[in-house]
Amino acid sequence: MKIKTEDMENKRISSLKEFYPLYLQEHSNSISRILHFIGTSLVLLLIPAALLFHDLRLLILIPFVGYGFAWVGHFFFEKNKPATFKYPAYSLASDFILFWDLLSGKEKF
Repeated sequence: MKIKTEDMENKRISSLKEFYPLYLQEHSNSISRILHFIGTSLVLLLIPAALLFHDLRLLILIPFVGYGFAWVGHFFFEKNKPATFKYPAYSLASDFILFWDLLSGKEKF
């Protein structure tokens, strides 16, 4: 069953299990998925880099890198509004779930 974006805006989603299928629909463009994957990869590299190089200033880059790549995907390729604005926690969790699903081959780019 395809969930419409309007349904997400009109109905309050109350679980990650309920949110993730909608998240996948809103991330169906392959270029957008690639951009999300790159952004999440860089975020995951920034954390150990900050610790390894003893430079916690690198952590400041995390939201810019993560959201920067993702929002380019949304605004220019998906042509939709990121769910981060209404569901920040579910959206963040779903970014990492999608990252793992792409990495493991469960989802395709």
